[in-house]
Amino acid sequence: MWESDADLLARVDKDKMPRHVAIIMDGNGRWANCRGLLRSAGHTAGVKTLKKILKTAVNLKLEALTVYAFSTENWKRPPSEVDFLMHLFSEYLEREKLEMHANNVRIKFLGRTEDFAPSLQKLIRDSVELMKNNTGVKFNVAADYGGQDEIIRAAQKLACRVKRGELSPEDISAKLFEEELDTAGQPPVDLMIRTSGDLRVSNFLLWQAAYAEFWFTDTPWPEFTPEEFIDALIDFGKRSRRFGALNN
Repeated sequence: MWESDADLLARVDKDKMPRHVAIIMDGNGRWANCRGLLRSAGHTAGVKTLKKILKTAVNLKLEALTVYAFSTENWKRPPSEVDFLMHLFSEYLEREKLEMHANNVRIKFLGRTEDFAPSLQKLIRDSVELMKNNTGVKFNVAADYGGQDEIIRAAQKLACRVKRGELSPEDISAKLFEEELDTAGQPPVDLMIRTSGDLRVSNFLLWQAAYAEFWFTDTPWPEFTPEEFIDALIDFGKRSRRFGALNN
């Protein structure tokens, strides 16, 4: 079992924590380039960071953590890099699934995972099946994922239901729409973190992050630490969330 750093965790006010944190894990390639390394070295270092952050989320009893692992646009990268990322993805799942299971993590995959290689699809299915009854952190891995694509897929599912006569267009509500998203049954994103300096959402969780607080850092993902993750949570706890209303 993972052990907690009590002093670090004690810095967080549990009553002011977000329920759902999303992270755009950016900067692996730039981190590697600055060190004269191959981009693959940055991705490998990024996986080690992910394990540390998931461990922190588990110890904090965070309800949901979603990470942007591979976007629908990432297929445009050089084939050699895509192949390496697929291998790294498979290696990470194979190596970490039992430890995640032991820590009560429940893993879910967002996006078009059916486009991955059959061996990776099987590993994904096996990992989901292994952890399906766990009650700890909901760990969402967005892979071959795009926010616009997710919204289109949800709209298509509802359109099919209308066509079959199961509901009328007037029946479609925000709640009904959310039930067709990849994150169905989970809370909306409260806090979105992006590393490595860019100030954009990059087609990530467009619906779920409608009222999210944003926290940006220049730190590249391989150097992002549990301490900085805690800093983001503490900053979130200081913000006033009005959801369009006025303060009382």
